[in-house]
Amino acid sequence: MTKLKLTRPLAFIDLETTGVNVGSDRIIEIAILKLMPNGDKEMKTMRINPTIPIPASVTKIHGISDADVKDSPTFKESAELINKYIVGCDLAGFNSNKFDIPMLAEELLRAGIEFDSTTIKMIDIQNIFHKLEQRTLIAAYKFYCGRPLENAHSAAADITATWEILEAQIERYPELKNDVDFLSEFSSRGTNVDLAGRIVLNANKIPVFNFGKHNGKPVTEVFEKEPSYYSWMMNGDFPLTTKKVLTQLKTAHKK
Repeated sequence: MTKLKLTRPLAFIDLETTGVNVGSDRIIEIAILKLMPNGDKEMKTMRINPTIPIPASVTKIHGISDADVKDSPTFKESAELINKYIVGCDLAGFNSNKFDIPMLAEELLRAGIEFDSTTIKMIDIQNIFHKLEQRTLIAAYKFYCGRPLENAHSAAADITATWEILEAQIERYPELKNDVDFLSEFSSRGTNVDLAGRIVLNANKIPVFNFGKHNGKPVTEVFEKEPSYYSWMMNGDFPLTTKKVLTQLKTAHKK
């Protein structure tokens, strides 16, 4: 029985991947722990064939090799099932706002499935933890739950630990409201316009670039003065979610 107060399902997501580049790396394992408003919970774990090699250095971290996933379905083959499982859910995870959710959104878009982050609340337990204690997942579990984390870097173990940490955080800190809207706002960092944080809102709520030579400049201003910058980004190694936002901003500016 969960202690979280929910008005709709909350899905905790943890990914094991070929690397940390959202634009070019791929998912090889996904674990989803879904909590229901009535207190029920269910877990789904899947291995995924990434269709690209898993670097040996990455295998050393999570223990998953090419041989382990060679007979697993590809993400495209699993996309409908995964999307159906999380539709209607708010999302949570450990470093999920920066990595797991953008990576999942990228894979869904590659499979032809739209992912609209504006319709959901996202809770990043790592951001809550870093704001209040400044630790890692293993340290967080020991700190909040009082015992060592077994099988760290297994997606199922990591995501179960993440859920337990969030509940322990709510019990420990009076300032944390047991409310998804509050937790989503508290665990957010900045005001990202795209999931990868390449575009953010400035103090005046205007979308600006958050990297490179145009860092801090309004997106529409850059497009007016340097139209080729849009083409450069659309042809570059940027996440599909970022390119989608760029196109939306460019189209809206023309109207």
